[in-house]
Amino acid sequence: MIRPSRDSQMYVMAAFGFAAGLPLPLSGITLRQWLTEGETSLAAIGFTASIGLAYSLKFLWSPVLDQVTPSRFGRRRGWLLLIQPAMILATLALAVSDPIRAPYALVAAAITIAFLSASQDVVIDAWRIETFPEQVQGVALAAYIWGYRAALLISGAGALKLVDWVGWHWSITAMAALMGVGIAATLLAREPLVAVAAIGAGLGARLRASVIEPFVDFLHRPGAAPILAFIMLFKLGEALAHTMAVPFYRDMGFVRADIAFATGIPGLVASLLGAAAGGWLVIRIGTGRALVTTGFVQMASMGLYFALAVSGGDVRILLAKIMLENFAEAMADAAFITYLSSLCSTRFTATQYALLSSLATVGLRTLGGTSGLLAGSMGWVEFYAVTIFAAVPAMLIMLFLLRRYPPVPPAARPREAIP
Repeated sequence: MIRPSRDSQMYVMAAFGFAAGLPLPLSGITLRQWLTEGETSLAAIGFTASIGLAYSLKFLWSPVLDQVTPSRFGRRRGWLLLIQPAMILATLALAVSDPIRAPYALVAAAITIAFLSASQDVVIDAWRIETFPEQVQGVALAAYIWGYRAALLISGAGALKLVDWVGWHWSITAMAALMGVGIAATLLAREPLVAVAAIGAGLGARLRASVIEPFVDFLHRPGAAPILAFIMLFKLGEALAHTMAVPFYRDMGFVRADIAFATGIPGLVASLLGAAAGGWLVIRIGTGRALVTTGFVQMASMGLYFALAVSGGDVRILLAKIMLENFAEAMADAAFITYLSSLCSTRFTATQYALLSSLATVGLRTLGGTSGLLAGSMGWVEFYAVTIFAAVPAMLIMLFLLRRYPPVPPAARPREAIP
């Protein structure tokens, strides 16, 4: 049973999930909607997928976040109290930008938000791992997902709806104000004792242990190469499809209110149900088989992009498409995160998790950037037919891994330093 002190930290975990989810659409779907309404070209909108490259590269600076204590608030809380106010300022800079008059300033603000958001993710992941014992990590992750999904709803569909009332600039400003939730959560969080324990080795030895050894440890395990290939390719179809979603909806004749409604409460409910279904599958049939099953369900859900393109803009298909897609993605994410966690060595959990979760975004931040060129040259029907099959290589690799290197449950992590 979770002690009362840990009970309160579950609420903090949910607030941290909210803080982590809020900035993501501001450099993603909400930003692309703003650019689309500013008559930005498809090619330029496609390349905005690269704005979030920080999510793929966060492992490069995660050792600094691990080894440096920036203030008296401690290593985890200290970094968060630097990152979160800076992210509010970057969001305010985005709010005063204009996609027509000052597109470069807008992109610079979005890049800054993505960098700070990725850094915040590294620290929050480390705080979660170090705060909660192994047996309640699943509960902590569930609390995080609920907060995260609520934030995606607010800064995605909520921000788009707010634009109808107050305009783009004030809508983004409201998102900046809501980021204060993250600061409040940090002030209420307990600093993990393991995070502030002194390390006796010199700086060179500390950096070697935190930068080099985690990579060497992972690369020496059986099946490392196909595992990394699978992780990088698993989200490829989703990356191509999502990047072009907003201009695709516009070309299909949907207005902002249609998109906001479909991605709002119906989309949120579908996501929460999908996360629960994914967790149940992991328990019922194991991580590997759940990953394959949810991966194929996710591929099937992308077929509704194709159906929507053929329909010419049926709002019922739009609603069905978004609900099924959200359900399938949340279900796949539950299995995928469990799989990534099972791959982490207990000695290098934070750094290896940052590396693996970074690799999972490679398709979105690189090949996803070419989606505008593909859509412009192929047309919507052909483009979305391609995205359905883009995930096939990852599924074939996963079937190979399941047979040769089946995943094992993560070993219990020592928690001696946690009260």
